[in-house]
Amino acid sequence: MDWINEYQLFLFDLDGLLVNTEELHYSAYKQMLERRGFSLSWDFRRYCHTAHYYSDKIASELYELFPELYSQESSWDTLYGEKKSIMIDLLDKGDVQLMPGVAELLTELAKADIKRCVVTHSPDELVSKIRKQHAVLESIPFWITRHDYVHPKPSSECYLKAIDTFASENDKIVGFEDTPRGLTALMGTRAKPVLVCNVDYPEIDDFIKKGALHFASFNDISLALNS
Repeated sequence: MDWINEYQLFLFDLDGLLVNTEELHYSAYKQMLERRGFSLSWDFRRYCHTAHYYSDKIASELYELFPELYSQESSWDTLYGEKKSIMIDLLDKGDVQLMPGVAELLTELAKADIKRCVVTHSPDELVSKIRKQHAVLESIPFWITRHDYVHPKPSSECYLKAIDTFASENDKIVGFEDTPRGLTALMGTRAKPVLVCNVDYPEIDDFIKKGALHFASFNDISLALNS
């Protein structure tokens, strides 16, 4: 992994990028709706095409899909709290798997002592549960969670804070995201943006034209950049 030495700071999203928690989020939304008497017919890819753009998009689409849900509970914060509680239960019940190639990359970054930071939308209590399941995640020294910034992705605030806090003026920075919302946030900074996902988002070609790289997994990054 000689390519990692080209950068002095690595920035990572968490859910769906380092750990396979996005399917748990999807399941938590389905269970929240089921408990209120609604059945969500979306498959996982359909969920991704809603949840991974703007923070309020899933709320507006679920209310549109289930008008009676709004009659039951007009406060999305309440519904999101129910979903969050289910998510915590799911995390407590089973192992969260690392995404392909993540363990190898994080191990090499730790050996090389390259600065690295997670920048996530998830709150501290979820992040804590995830970190405890994999020792290699604890090798990442810096974490910025949802409590550390005001405006959610696609705002660049969270990544700009990470760069201002942890990067030196001449550091070369690379950042990794798995969603259009996250990559948009990353592209508002001086970091090299890399999209790591196998979902066929329609914006991928435009992201690449604007300078982003795209790989299906971290294994593919190593193969491409070390060849």
